[in-house]
Amino acid sequence: MILSRYERMIAKRYLLPGKGEGFIFLVAGISLAAVMLGVAALIIVMSVMNGFRAELFDKIVGLNGHAVVQGYGGRLPDWRAVLKEAKATPGVTSATPLIEQPLLATFQGRVEAVLVRGMNVPDIRENATLKGKVVAGSLNDLVANGGKVGIGSRLAENLGIQLGDSITIINPAGRSTPFGTVPRQVAYQVAAIFEVGIYDYDKAMVVMPMEDAQTLLLLGDVVGMIEVETVNADRVGQILEPLAARVAGRAVITDWRQMNASLFEALAVERVAMFVILSIIVLVAVFNILSSLIMLVRAKTRDIAILRTMGASRAGLVRIFMSVGVTIGALGMMAGVVLGFTFLFFRQSLVNVIQFVTRQNLWDPSIRFLTELPSKPDPVEITIICVMALLFSFLATLYPAFKAANTDPVQVLRYE
Repeated sequence: MILSRYERMIAKRYLLPGKGEGFIFLVAGISLAAVMLGVAALIIVMSVMNGFRAELFDKIVGLNGHAVVQGYGGRLPDWRAVLKEAKATPGVTSATPLIEQPLLATFQGRVEAVLVRGMNVPDIRENATLKGKVVAGSLNDLVANGGKVGIGSRLAENLGIQLGDSITIINPAGRSTPFGTVPRQVAYQVAAIFEVGIYDYDKAMVVMPMEDAQTLLLLGDVVGMIEVETVNADRVGQILEPLAARVAGRAVITDWRQMNASLFEALAVERVAMFVILSIIVLVAVFNILSSLIMLVRAKTRDIAILRTMGASRAGLVRIFMSVGVTIGALGMMAGVVLGFTFLFFRQSLVNVIQFVTRQNLWDPSIRFLTELPSKPDPVEITIICVMALLFSFLATLYPAFKAANTDPVQVLRYE
């Protein structure tokens, strides 16, 4: 919107409080603050929800792969042939054998349910989710048949285990004896304690070399599944379709969407719902712009009539009042972006302060999956939010701007 020199001067004067117009300026200030808060709320909520999805996807998929080729009954006897076929499938970047079994663990009388995960030693050391998440010890100490394991930090806390202690893992499906089945109990030294950031994993995960897991579970040369990663997680079904046909009857392929369907679908629905609901806040904010401009037009009716008699065009008056409203919206939008990013930068500190003041645990990892409040701003979403705020602000200026342009100077100045 290009304004002439006099239009810019008048618009600037109308943005500042005149004599006896403090109330109008107050309403305009409230409008600006409302737009700011609406934009900031949208940016904060959408960035946090994007962060939730990204963190959950990275960590869940990082541990479970994009898909798993699972044998019937939890066993895959010809896993080497299946592994070779998986690696030969176009679009597959990696395929690793895996054993995963829920068992029990005990330490000094304490018992916890655990998820034992057997992996090849090189895969354990190079796993992107585990690598860099070790808080004590080292994954390099895990060797085949070495009797050492890595456990989650919450599990270590619940059992009271320190680095170097021995944890006993119980396999209820032990060996059969004349007196019945005797559970198999094997002690392992804790060589590493890790914290991946997902509560359910940190409180139950036990990672050990493949050979140790096979011995513990009495599997022999058998694995439970093959973990597969592809070039594109969103196209995993299409990429693995040829492999599914080749392993039909021997195994079944389950991708990350099927394994976590309810979680990611709930996040997607909630994300859309929150965007729509919070957009209403911005819409309500621009109604304040509308009301402040209507009051401004009523207060400036005489000035508008004089401008019309001096030759100001209707289009010029429309541009003036549109500029005033859009400027309020733009300033509120920019302030909202600054406020939103400031909140996101200090988000965890603010959560900690609120928890300290209220004495309430607002971020319970056992409920919210993640140990910290995540954030991932999306430039496209932020652009849409800013454009939406400017568009709403522009639409709010139309009625008062055209009302001002249609002012009849004869009727206004008849009795002046």
